[in-house]
Amino acid sequence: MGSQDSALWLEQLPEAFQVYRNGRKLDEVECIVPDLNGMSRGKAIPLNKFSPLKPIFLPVSIFYQTITGEDVEMDIENQWAESDMELRPDMTTAMAVPWAKEPTLQIIHDLYDSKGNPVSCAPRNVLKRVIAMYREQGWIPVVAPELEFYLTKPNVDPNEPIEPPVGRTGRSGTARQSYSMSAVDEYGEVIDTIYDYAEDAGLHIDSVIQEDGAGQVEINLTHGDPLLLADQVFYFKRIIKEAALNNGMFATFMAKPMRDQPGSAMHIHQSVVSAESGENIFSDAEGNETQLFHYFIGGLQKYLPQVMPFIAPNVNSYRRFESDTNSSAPTNMGWGYDNRATGLRVPNSGAQDRRIENRLVGVDTNPYLSISASLICGYLGMMKKIPPAESIAGEPGEEFAIPTTFDEALHLFDDAADIHQALGADFCELYANVKKEELRQFHREISPWERKYLLLHV
Repeated sequence: MGSQDSALWLEQLPEAFQVYRNGRKLDEVECIVPDLNGMSRGKAIPLNKFSPLKPIFLPVSIFYQTITGEDVEMDIENQWAESDMELRPDMTTAMAVPWAKEPTLQIIHDLYDSKGNPVSCAPRNVLKRVIAMYREQGWIPVVAPELEFYLTKPNVDPNEPIEPPVGRTGRSGTARQSYSMSAVDEYGEVIDTIYDYAEDAGLHIDSVIQEDGAGQVEINLTHGDPLLLADQVFYFKRIIKEAALNNGMFATFMAKPMRDQPGSAMHIHQSVVSAESGENIFSDAEGNETQLFHYFIGGLQKYLPQVMPFIAPNVNSYRRFESDTNSSAPTNMGWGYDNRATGLRVPNSGAQDRRIENRLVGVDTNPYLSISASLICGYLGMMKKIPPAESIAGEPGEEFAIPTTFDEALHLFDDAADIHQALGADFCELYANVKKEELRQFHREISPWERKYLLLHV
C-alpha cells in the first residue's frame, strides 16, 4: 500500500482522532475483536502494514478458551485444525488509544469465515443478528447502559482480599456514600483521566456518580443503537482500567470484588422505536402503554432466567445476588413502576421515552452478549405475545425468583430451545461448553475459606 493510499483513509478518520493526533505521525494500528468474555483480542500492526482492504487473520480457537486461557475440547469437526477467521475493520469504530506513548489507532473488526459468512460465535455478530431480527419487523431497538465498577488498591496477590483505594485525603474509601460529590472528588484524578481519555477517543459520558460501595463509581452512557453502545462499553472498560493504572489504582468490573461491599451492575435501559415513524412503539398516539410494551416485559419475565449465563456469566456473578452482604441487586423477575426492588423497572418518563430497565445484568458481562440476551427476550415476548404478570408496587415474592448459582443457570440454559434458535444453536452450544469448563475449573480450586475453617477443624 502506498503512502498516498494511507493518507486517504487516515484523512477520513473521525475528527476526535484528528484532534488527538494533532499532526503527529501515527505509530501503529490495533486490530481488535471482543472475545466471549468481552476482552480485546487481535494484532498490533505498524501503520505501513495496515490497510482497511488488506486481510488480517486470527484462528477461530480464540473462542475455544476459558477465562483462564485453558482450551476446551468440544464436539466440533476438525476443531484443532484452527481455521482462520478474516478480520474486516469497521472504520466507524476507529478511535485513539489515549494511553499509548505514541499516537495509536484502535479499530474493532468483524469476523468472517473462509466463505465470507459472518462467524456465528463472534459476539459482535450475535448482536448484529438480534438487531436484524428487530429490523425485519420494522423495529429499531434502543439501549442505554449504566456501568458500575470499583477503584481498588492494586491487588498483586490473588490470595489477599481486595481493598478500597486510598484517595486524595490519604484515607481508604468508605461505603454507603451513594451520590456523594465529595466521594467522587476523592478519586478526582482518576475521573479526570477517564474524561480526558474519553474525549481523545471521541466517546461521551452522560453522567458520573458515586455508588454505594467504597470506591464504587457509576458511569452512564447516552441512549442509542445497541451495537454502538456495546462498542462504547467495550472501549470504556479498557479506558477505565488504563486510567486507574495510570493513577496507581486498579479498576475492576468483577460483579462482586469485595465480600462486604455491594456488587456492580450494568443496568440496561431498553426501548423500541418504529423504523418508519421513529415513534416509541411502547406508547400509542395518546401516550398510553401499548400491548407491545407489555409483551416485551412478558418476554423478559419468561426468558431472562434462561439467559442468565449471558447476563451473569461467571461464578462470581452470583455473589452479587446474595442478600446478606449489603447487596442492593434484585433477585427477582418482577416488574414495577419506579420500583428498584424489582428486576425490571419502568422509570418515570414521558411517552416517547417509555422504557424498561433491566437491573439484573452484571457489569462483568460481555456487553454484546448481555445486550443481545436482554433484547432477544423482549423480542420473543412481542412475537409470541407473552403477557406479563401484574406490576408490583412493593417487594416481589419468591414466585419471581431467578437462578442464584452458576450451576442452576447453566442447567436452565441447556433447555432454552427458543433462545438457542434465536441466537444460533452452534453458538449457544459452544458458549455453554466454555462456561461449564470454567465452572469445573472453579470447583477444583481450594479456597482460603476452606483452608481457614477446615484445615485444623475437621
